[in-house]
Amino acid sequence: MAVMWRRLSVEQALIWSILGGYLLLPPLPVGFNLPVVPDLNKNSIPALTALAIMLFSRREKLNVLPDSLIGRGLILIFVMSPFATVLTNGEELPKGANDTIQGMRIYDSVAAVTNQMIDVLPFFLARHYLAGPEAMRLLVAALVLAGLGYSVPMLLETQIAPVINIWVYGFFQHDFFQMIRAGGYRPIVFLPHGLWVAFFALMAAMAALVTFRVGPAPERPKQALILVYLLMVLVACKSAGPMIFALALTPLILFAPRRVQILVAAGLAVIVMTYPLLRGAHLIPVDRIIATAFQFSPDRAWSFQFRVMNEERLLDWAQLKPFFGWGGYGRNLLYDPESGITLTIVDGAWILVLGVYGWAGYIAQFGLLVLPLVLMGREMLAPQREAPSPFLAAICLILAANLLDLLPNGTLVPLTWLMAGAVLGQAERMRRMRVLQRATDLQATLHPRNRKTVI
Repeated sequence: MAVMWRRLSVEQALIWSILGGYLLLPPLPVGFNLPVVPDLNKNSIPALTALAIMLFSRREKLNVLPDSLIGRGLILIFVMSPFATVLTNGEELPKGANDTIQGMRIYDSVAAVTNQMIDVLPFFLARHYLAGPEAMRLLVAALVLAGLGYSVPMLLETQIAPVINIWVYGFFQHDFFQMIRAGGYRPIVFLPHGLWVAFFALMAAMAALVTFRVGPAPERPKQALILVYLLMVLVACKSAGPMIFALALTPLILFAPRRVQILVAAGLAVIVMTYPLLRGAHLIPVDRIIATAFQFSPDRAWSFQFRVMNEERLLDWAQLKPFFGWGGYGRNLLYDPESGITLTIVDGAWILVLGVYGWAGYIAQFGLLVLPLVLMGREMLAPQREAPSPFLAAICLILAANLLDLLPNGTLVPLTWLMAGAVLGQAERMRRMRVLQRATDLQATLHPRNRKTVI
């Protein structure tokens, strides 16, 4: 990684550090499980290494505070809410007839804050270093290249079985049965689940799509082949969700104006932010969605119905401690009162955060993810706005799709934080340029230059 930081630009080195670490490092923590000390895994190692290189090798100063007061407030809540969670969860909870779940302790909050800050490091780094107009093109190009490279082990696993992680790291990271689908296999490679691989394939395919749309005519045939190939890789992942996202995003990226793409992404982000309120108020027509799903695929409909039932029970449990949640150690789950067997499974990232850290934690974490798209949408509605690049618009749509995927799944990964931070940096830069231009125009109006004429 040090060689890469010496040979590439800062933007490229940061993108490939986070992207490469996420794709290639083992999917489970490595090292010692010590109190307070964060787990060393594919989420923490690349971000910590990049931070160390910037601070100690390049000796650069990192500005982590967003320009907006809302962003700064979200960071404050993000840091302080785990302490409130600990202070309100000191009691033990019963787990079956003969067992209990321990209460939270002060060092639990320190460990939680440490891990959370490491998780969002790509967000802060991207906001600082990927705010330039060229950064979005570099991010899109990296997704295409990484998708092409990762497609080789992905397609290999669809044919032989998802065993590459066993060959390289000596273990299988999930339930092997879940990787069997439609008479074949879903690839998993070095990621936590086949759904994660499928969503990365979606990112790569959509990046190839925008590259095809804006590419020069001589490059179009090659870019078309790359696009078709990556779409075939996405189909080979055998995951319905990412393929539905691809069907929805393709016409937007191909035909919609860039401003419309960003406004759609901002609207989807607002839906994600308000989703728990809508679910709690029973305004999401889940019954009709399930009935529609049964018409297309009964197996997938049963799976979706099981998730909805789990979420309803977990949401009821979370509402008993709505502000700061139940904390860790599985206190956010439900257990059989006699045997202590876990009765619920957490799939969606939203219900996990809401159950563990309550509304304070949810607003802080999802607010930091949603805020960049909302601010970028505001820039699109402002007068004298900067024209967005097609790469920026595509990244906004990919990020919005990733946020939507956090409702049924837990696909909150370093790439999510990297894209969110990059979009925030772009939005802040565009706003500063707009304010500066407005001030310049105002000054020119108030103090026009004296014109002299020669007769």
